Amino acid sequence: MVATEQPRGPLAGIRVLELCSTIAGPVCARLMADFGAEVIKVEPPEGDAVRKMGYHDGDAELYTASILRNKESAVIDLKTPEGKDLLRRMAAKSDVLVENFRPGTMERLGLGYEALSQDNPGLVMVRISGYGQTGPKSQEAGYGAICEAFAGVRHMTGDPDRPPARVALAVTDYLTAVYAAFGAAMALIERSRTGRGQVVDTALYECAFSMMESVVPAHDRLGIVPTRQGSRLPSMAPNSLYPAGDGAWVLIAANNNAVFARLAEAIGKPQLIDDPRFDGIRVRSENVNAIDAEIEEWSRRHDSVEIERVLTAAGVPVSRVNTIADIFHDPHYAAREMLLRLPHASLGELTIAGIAPKLSATPGAVQHLGPGLGADTRTALRRVLDLPDEELDALEQRGVLAPGGAA
Repeated sequence: MVATEQPRGPLAGIRVLELCSTIAGPVCARLMADFGAEVIKVEPPEGDAVRKMGYHDGDAELYTASILRNKESAVIDLKTPEGKDLLRRMAAKSDVLVENFRPGTMERLGLGYEALSQDNPGLVMVRISGYGQTGPKSQEAGYGAICEAFAGVRHMTGDPDRPPARVALAVTDYLTAVYAAFGAAMALIERSRTGRGQVVDTALYECAFSMMESVVPAHDRLGIVPTRQGSRLPSMAPNSLYPAGDGAWVLIAANNNAVFARLAEAIGKPQLIDDPRFDGIRVRSENVNAIDAEIEEWSRRHDSVEIERVLTAAGVPVSRVNTIADIFHDPHYAAREMLLRLPHASLGELTIAGIAPKLSATPGAVQHLGPGLGADTRTALRRVLDLPDEELDALEQRGVLAPGGAA
């Protein structure tokens, strides 16, 4: 896939203002940009902190090339009265505004939903915060990792004989971004019926807590407080990581009786099928150590590629634990266009993650990689507010806008 000339997708014609920092908010707006929305990222003069995150190649920001893709960057100092007025006027001509300030900040700036919706009753405001806009913890700072702890997710993460582990990726931020974008889409659908916008209140802890769905009724009725299971899937066996002879790890999942029978045949141990310790899903989960030992005895005698080949042929769900280096050479990723190589201003080309989900009639596309800080300030303000060059020059001179943006 290569960059396309014109925006397309189901959100084409939707204008989004992004007033966000770090991860959840920018990912939410990036999802909408991937599917055709016009996204203007409004940044402070020092830029979004996400520009300092991840790896850099010299001065090139590798993470922001992807998380800010398909967006324009406009630097507007919202601490100035003129900057707030510009934002208010831009919101009046936008469909969605995404913000992830601490609750109450937008109101203190005079940019809360009640104020902005007076000029634009159809505006959808997506609000992302740690604990939501209401409740006793709403004013507390809450990053994704903090909210995982509060939601009980961190208690479930890691090995049972060790302290709760951190997932090495921003799982809660990305999950929250999807919920927020889904909320925006629902609000836009409702607006098409009523003409009225609304607030989408998205809390990091609630999105993390949604992954605890199976745990809630079990605790309510049975008093169960589950804890860390390591690589095993609770109440299901065999479903775990197994060591291969080449030092790699392989995930094998036989989640029903038919697949378990195929697994037993494939590893040369058909006697396991009639073993009373393994007769049914619940019984196997009660004897998880025994069944894992049987599989591990076989897996250690084969390299990971051979394990994957044998079990795939037998119809058993299996995968090596890929590194990113493995992924770059995997034909399935290439066939599904999940590694996109695109032009980069200083690096020549750069590979970024592809688009999900795949829509058959109105697919998403990457128009361009993330822009430099303030690169589109003048372009965006000229287009949205029809500001003349002399006014833009004056705003730059007064420090309201970033100097040197696109002419």
